[in-house]
Amino acid sequence: MRSRTDRPDPLRLGIVALGAMGVEMLTAAASHPEYTVVRASDIDPAAIDRVRTAHPAVTFTTDAQEIIQSPDVDAVYIATPPMFHADLAIAAMGAGKAVFCEKPLAISLADGRRMVRAASERGAVGAVNFALSDRDAVLEVERGLTAGEVGEVCGIDIRLSFPRWPREFQAGAAWLAGRDQGGFVREVLSHFVYLTDRLLGPLDPVDVGIDTPFADPRASEVAARGFLRAGKVPVHVSAFSGVAGPELYEWILWGTRRSYLLRNWGELLVSDGGGWQPVTLVGPRGSEATRLSLFADVVRGENPRCLADFETALRVQTVVEAFHHADVGTADLVGPVTRISAAAS
Repeated sequence: MRSRTDRPDPLRLGIVALGAMGVEMLTAAASHPEYTVVRASDIDPAAIDRVRTAHPAVTFTTDAQEIIQSPDVDAVYIATPPMFHADLAIAAMGAGKAVFCEKPLAISLADGRRMVRAASERGAVGAVNFALSDRDAVLEVERGLTAGEVGEVCGIDIRLSFPRWPREFQAGAAWLAGRDQGGFVREVLSHFVYLTDRLLGPLDPVDVGIDTPFADPRASEVAARGFLRAGKVPVHVSAFSGVAGPELYEWILWGTRRSYLLRNWGELLVSDGGGWQPVTLVGPRGSEATRLSLFADVVRGENPRCLADFETALRVQTVVEAFHHADVGTADLVGPVTRISAAAS
C-alpha cells in the first residue's frame, strides 16, 4: 500500500446538503490533507449562510446539479434526506464522479438496486458512511473474532432507547420525524445491522416489525422489535423512543468463551464469564476524517474492508425496510399502518 506522503493532488470534493452531517463532513474535509472542498450546496440559503464565512474558498450554490456536473469536482458527498440519494448518486456517477453517500442507501428498494446497478455498469466508486465502519471498538471485536477468542458465537442483542426522537441535534431535520423516510430504524439501527452483517454475514429477517403512534400513523416508529438470523446465529432487536430513560445504544455479541458489549458508539466492554470489564483501545477512534481517508483509498484503487460499498449498503437497507414492510421482496411503498410483522406474510 502506498504511503499517504506519496499521494497525488488532493481530491476535489463537492458536498450536497448542509444539515448536521453535511456540515460535519464539510468541517472534516476542509482540514483533511487528501481533500480540497471546492463546492457545496443546500436548497436553503440560510443553511449556506451559516457556513459560508468559515469556508471562504468554497463555492456555494442552491442547485445540487451545479456540483454534480462541475468539471472541477472529483467526488461528491451526499447528505440529503434519503429519498433523494438515488437520483443524485446516479447522476453524479453518470458525470464521472465518485460518490460517498450517507446512510441509509435509499428508502425504496428499487432505488437502492438502481444505485448498485449504476455503480456496477459505470465502474464507479460508491461508498456509504456508516459510523461504525472503522471505529476502534469494532476493530477490536473483529480482531477477537478472527483470533478465535470468542469461541462459538451464540447470539447478538441490539438495544436502543431514545427519550426524544428526533434527537436534539437533529431537531432541524423534520423528515426524521415522519414514517415515509425517517425514524430510528433507518437512522440508527442501520448502523448496527451493518456491523452485524460485516462481522457475521448477511442477515435474514425472520420476525420483525414496528409500532407507530396510534394518534398519527404517519409519524416515525415508537418501538421496533425483531428476530433475525446471521446464518445460524440469532439476532434480537429491541428499541423504543419517547421513553423515560437514558439515550442508549448497545450491541452485544455473546460468545462461549468471550462476549463483547459495544455501548454508546465507542465504549467497549468484555466478559470472559464474569462481570463486564472495560477494554483499553489503541489507535484512532474512527471519525468522519478517517472514513474520508478510506474513501480516498477506494477512489485511488484500493479496497479497504472498513468502508461499505453500495452492495453492502443495499443488504442493510433490505433488512431495515423489512421492519417497515411485510414483504421486502416487492414492497416499495410505505403505508399508514400501526403495526407490521414480516412473519405475517
